[in-house]
Amino acid sequence: MPKMKTNKGAAKRFKRRASGKISRSKAYTSHILTSKTTKRKRCLRKRGLVDKADEKKVKRLIPYK
Repeated sequence: MPKMKTNKGAAKRFKRRASGKISRSKAYTSHILTSKTTKRKRCLRKRGLVDKADEKKVKRLIPYK
């Protein structure tokens, strides 16, 4: 059976934690930052977790990561 291919776009966006959960970066940080508060921008720097409903799909995209 052939090896599965890693989706390179997903590999750059998601990382697998030691617990097996998938971490992701938050959205809304790229532009128009002047209208966002400092607190909001600070909270957006932190990494979030992929929702349980989407976890199976993402794990299929990054099988070896």
